[in-house]
Amino acid sequence: MFPAWFDKMSVERYEMAQPLFIGSGCDYLLATPADSANDNFVRVELSDTQAGLLYENESLVELLPPATRRLYWKNAANVRLETVDLLGDGELSKDLIAKITQSQLKRRAVAGAASVLQVQVPEFSVGLLTVDGKLVRSLTPGAYGFWRFNRNVSVEYVDLRVQALEVTGQEILTRDKVALRLNLGATWRYGDVLKAFATTAKPVDNLYRELQFALRAAVGTQSLDELLENKTALDEKVAMAVRERMSNAGITLEAVGVKDIILPGEMKTILAQVVEAEKVAQANLIRRREETAASRSLLNTAKVMEDNPVALRLKELETLERVAERIDKISVFGGLEGVLNALSKVKQ
Repeated sequence: MFPAWFDKMSVERYEMAQPLFIGSGCDYLLATPADSANDNFVRVELSDTQAGLLYENESLVELLPPATRRLYWKNAANVRLETVDLLGDGELSKDLIAKITQSQLKRRAVAGAASVLQVQVPEFSVGLLTVDGKLVRSLTPGAYGFWRFNRNVSVEYVDLRVQALEVTGQEILTRDKVALRLNLGATWRYGDVLKAFATTAKPVDNLYRELQFALRAAVGTQSLDELLENKTALDEKVAMAVRERMSNAGITLEAVGVKDIILPGEMKTILAQVVEAEKVAQANLIRRREETAASRSLLNTAKVMEDNPVALRLKELETLERVAERIDKISVFGGLEGVLNALSKVKQ
C-alpha cells in the first residue's frame, strides 16, 4: 500500500542493451551525491578543462568533450572512463594516437574522433604548431595528435630541402638609360624555420622582394657595356646584398644567377652592327698581319736562294714536284737536265 498523497505514479522501462542511460531521472541521479546514487551506474562528470576517454570492454569507443555529464549502466558492458587534462598545448600521447588510429580501421570507429587534430609530418619537413593564432613550436617528422576542445589548433608544413625561386620579367634602366628586361634565378632553404615565420608572415614573398630590390639597385649602377662584359659581377652584387639580410630572417640563400638579359629591338640592331664592325676590323687586322708575315717569309727565302745555289736547285725540284702532282702523264725529252733547263729559261 502507498500513502494517500501518492495520487499519481508512473513506471519507466529502460533498455539495458545500450550502456548509455537516457531517461528523465538522469539529471536527478547526477545531482545526488556519488555514494548515494544508484549502484547500477558509472558516473561521468568532466570539468571544463578535462576530456574523457570512454572504454567498453577495454576498447576505446568515444572521446568525450569537457563538461560532459552522463550515466552508464554497469551491467550492460564493462564501462571505464579515463580523464585527460587539456591544459598546455593539448598534445595526445603516442599510445592514445595509436588507439584512435587502430579503432578507425575497425568496423566501429571512435566516436568524437573529429575532436582530435591528427598530424603526419613528412620526412625532410617540419610542422609549425599554432594554437589560438600563436606559434607554439615546431614538429619534427612523425605522427602527432592535438585536442581541438576549447582551442583553435592548426599545423603548417614547411619543406626544409633546397628550393628554387624565379624573379622574371624585371624591367630595369641601366646607368646609361638603356631599358633591359632581366630574369633572375635563386636557390634557397630554411635555416631557422621559427625565426623565418616569426620575422614575416610569408618568408618566400619576402625573399622575392629582396631579390627584386637588390637586382634593380645593382643594374641601375652599371652601364650596358659593363653588364654584358661581366654578368658574374652582377650575380655577386645581388647575392651579397640579399644573403646577410635573409640570414637574419631565418633563410639561407644558396646561389643567385641572372639567367637572361633581354635588350629592346632597336638596341639589338645597334649592338649587332657594333659587333659586326668590330669583327670586320679584327678580320682586316688579321689579314694584314698574315700578308706581312707571308711577304717577310718570301723575302727571307729569296735571300737564302740568292746566296745558296743548292737551295735554289731544291726549290726548283719542289716546283717540279707540285707541277707533276697536277698532271696525269708527262713525256720528257732530253732527260731531266733538259726539263730543268727549260723550266729555268721559262722562269727567266
